[in-house]
Amino acid sequence: MTDARSYAPQTRALTHPMAGAGYVVEEHGFADDFASVLEHATVHRSTIGCIIPAYNEEESISQVIEALLGQTRVPDVIHVVVNNTSDATVKIASEYSGPHEITTDLGEQFTEVFVHDIGKNPDKKVGALNYGYSLVEGYDYLLGVDGDTIADSRAVEYLETEAVSDSRIGGISAIYTIDDKPIKGLVARFLTAGQRTQFAAFNLQNLLRGRNMAVLGGQFSIFSTNALREAMKQNHQITPWVKDSEVEDSLLSLQIKSAGYLTKISPYARANVGGMTTLSGYDAQQVKWTYGAIELMWPGQRGDTKGQPFHPNLRLRWFENFGMLTNLFVRVAFLTLLAGSLSISAFVFSPLWLIPPAVAMLLNLRIARTMASCDRTDVLFAVLFFPAEIFMWIRISHFVRSWTRFLSRKKVDNWAMQAKAERGGGLGHWAPMVVLIAVAIALAVIWVLVGPMVQSSILWIGWPIVGVVTVLQTLLMFSKLVRRHHGYKV
Repeated sequence: MTDARSYAPQTRALTHPMAGAGYVVEEHGFADDFASVLEHATVHRSTIGCIIPAYNEEESISQVIEALLGQTRVPDVIHVVVNNTSDATVKIASEYSGPHEITTDLGEQFTEVFVHDIGKNPDKKVGALNYGYSLVEGYDYLLGVDGDTIADSRAVEYLETEAVSDSRIGGISAIYTIDDKPIKGLVARFLTAGQRTQFAAFNLQNLLRGRNMAVLGGQFSIFSTNALREAMKQNHQITPWVKDSEVEDSLLSLQIKSAGYLTKISPYARANVGGMTTLSGYDAQQVKWTYGAIELMWPGQRGDTKGQPFHPNLRLRWFENFGMLTNLFVRVAFLTLLAGSLSISAFVFSPLWLIPPAVAMLLNLRIARTMASCDRTDVLFAVLFFPAEIFMWIRISHFVRSWTRFLSRKKVDNWAMQAKAERGGGLGHWAPMVVLIAVAIALAVIWVLVGPMVQSSILWIGWPIVGVVTVLQTLLMFSKLVRRHHGYKV
């Protein structure tokens, strides 16, 4: 990373918009002393350095930068760190390079945009983030923004205001969703609707847990540089992010929490992130995330990553994995027992079996209604049942693939696999379906080979077990359905 090319204006004297009010301005245009007071606030004005790690983001990078320049509280500096790119990201981002004097609702503000092309970088996003950190470590806060994340105009203002209000806060995340308006195509719109629901449920869970955020996502989060330094010190690291974790943001969040700081989610700051619009891309992303989370949850040492199964930030992860295991068992067991019962004309329909899907639809609808940007697609996704059910099967396949890959101890570059999938390559996402079909055929053969007495015994034992698990799962969904949301909108 030492031979990075930086695209920035030549060094020269600049007139800062606040230079006449007692501010010292260096030749690069940065003020040495930010002592101005935010309007409607009584706190000392902090300094914010923004990092945008960018990899092949030519379609979105201009919108990302423009959204930052359009903030009511503009970051004091914006560094676009382009790595391993093969498109026009550098060229497009460089059009914004240089100083910007901006008039906002909070008054006259100044920022400067720098674009750094660090070329081939084996550490990928982690390397770009750490390169950016070296540029802004002297600021009070580091604002991390993904190269496809477009923030609402007051997002930075909201994050900063809360961060400076409590010195215990080590980082705050915005509420994420996906803008579904530009999405075209049936599969892409279906996947986007599912991801919007997934984001909404995750954000809502964190908001209702005292706004304690399990993961300070790199999409749009602000970090106290004091907290980053403390986390680095405690973990004997020379950089905040490390490359040996599949989920670098989750690991850093754990380290910040372990250093004694709070990790929060803002109830006001919002940002639209880039979603996955293909099955292969979504599969690779989810498998990488789930695999990385399992590494953090698993007791003992796996490579350079130490498992922390009892860490408070991982409780939600345990619940998520247990929930996915329950969903897998109920669905597979129900379909297996149903097929077996029909094969010997022993199935008796009960209206009680309609209660679980009805509660699930109501819960999905309530989650959809908590979205600040809820639209007709979100409502239809919830109430039609089948879209949400198909999406659940897709998520189950990610769950199975992640655990299988982890337990096999096979060394896989999940970052590279995700990049390949996003380019349209790879067929791994079909593997769970092939396995499911093979298992179904095997069970059918076994079912035919065993005698009527064994078949009856399996049904007599199996149905009550599935019934009990389904009742408990339905009660859990009902408790979420009637839980107060305290007016939160995600």
